[in-house]
Amino acid sequence: MFKTVEQLYKIVKDNWSDRFLLLKVAILLILIRVGLQFIQFQTLRNLLAKIAQPKQNKQVSIYKIIWAITIVSPYIPGVKCLARAIAAQVILSKQNYPNQLRIGISKDNQGQFIAHAWVESRGKTVIGGIGNMTKYYNVLSLPEWEYYKYSKFILLRNK
Repeated sequence: MFKTVEQLYKIVKDNWSDRFLLLKVAILLILIRVGLQFIQFQTLRNLLAKIAQPKQNKQVSIYKIIWAITIVSPYIPGVKCLARAIAAQVILSKQNYPNQLRIGISKDNQGQFIAHAWVESRGKTVIGGIGNMTKYYNVLSLPEWEYYKYSKFILLRNK
């Protein structure tokens, strides 16, 4: 990955749209990180639902969205898979891409419970896909923002 902000700057120095996207992603990740730390998850989802309202403008590709989140997240302390997945869901929803945030649990080699969050779009994992995803038991599935106001969350028994 990139070791310094200067290396990151070299990549996007001539591309203003990439710079703007990276800035928006950085701000969103910071807001999500702080929100996860200090407010209830449901309250954070309700606040982010306002940001995630779909827009009619030109779409940013899914690949560009995931690229930006992947590039920016190492520079923000404490950003883990849940914050990245929430950011992806917000931006994907805003760009009118179908998506679903999933949270799964498993056990590590020492028998300790571990959790992981990822986002799927059109049946494919777009962010958070790590190794053998089948080891995670899907316990929570949060629909895209547009539908969230009409339903709470859906507990899934098994994938």
